[in-house]
Amino acid sequence: MKLSREVKTAILVIAGILLFIFGYNFLKNSNLLENDRVFFVKYDNVAGLATSAPVTINGLIVGKVMSIDFADRQGGLVVKFTVEKEFEFAKSSVVQIYSSGLISGNNLGIIPVNDPANRAVSGDTLPGEIQAGMIDGLMDKFGPLEKGLMSTLAKLDTVLVSVSEVMDDETKENLRAGIANLNATMASFNGASRKMNSLLADNQDKLNNTFSNLDTASKNFAQLSDSLAEVEIAQLMRNTEATIAKLNNIAENIEQGKGSVGKLLKDEKLYNNLSGASRQLELLLQDMKLNPKRYVHFSLFGKRPKQYEPPKDTIQ
Repeated sequence: MKLSREVKTAILVIAGILLFIFGYNFLKNSNLLENDRVFFVKYDNVAGLATSAPVTINGLIVGKVMSIDFADRQGGLVVKFTVEKEFEFAKSSVVQIYSSGLISGNNLGIIPVNDPANRAVSGDTLPGEIQAGMIDGLMDKFGPLEKGLMSTLAKLDTVLVSVSEVMDDETKENLRAGIANLNATMASFNGASRKMNSLLADNQDKLNNTFSNLDTASKNFAQLSDSLAEVEIAQLMRNTEATIAKLNNIAENIEQGKGSVGKLLKDEKLYNNLSGASRQLELLLQDMKLNPKRYVHFSLFGKRPKQYEPPKDTIQ
């Protein structure tokens, strides 16, 4: 059967209208081919919940938010959402607005309650609540930090006021003078550093020669150490032991009274004779001191000396 041009045109127009309606509903996140259950929930504040936000049960996406409108003139809001999955839950199940992340925004989460006698059906209005989000938790944790920061800023302000009171004109002038002196000192250090660098550069050859001499002296000392290490220590020790043995023999002979030194130290007769001789010599010297005429005669004109007469105090 051959269709006329008008029929073909009508079919194309109808098909275009159907495609437009289907596409429009698809862009509105509504699928005309699916028969989803529709539920409602009321809130005083939706906390930034947006249309097309996902609806979850235990973390599984089961639907989406269709629309958000005012419920009354007092500002209450009613949220319309769909549930695609065939999952039964009671009318007492709570629909909670919760935060899925810092960037993702808020979602709707159904906390299911199992009550077969009171099952929720499409068109029911469920109770709702708002969960404390991540931002609220962070703000609660940052509350004490904020108080501490405010206290620190207050103390800092007090310190700055005290510093402002201390920094009068005289103190500022002294501080400027101190900084100027510090700059002058740094300039002097820089000059001394330049002079030191110049001195090192001018005496580079001498320094190299000095280090070379030190290297040579170190090598000579090492050679001397090697020479000392080569000395026959064993022979030296044997000679030392022989010398000590001879000294011990001499000391033993002296102890036994052998030899001149031994007899001098051990012979009592020799000691007594020496002691007597020393006594006689002492008496002789004393007598010479008391009676010099007995031993020395002197005359200037050659006169014959008188006969010696022993004094009464002559030592016998």
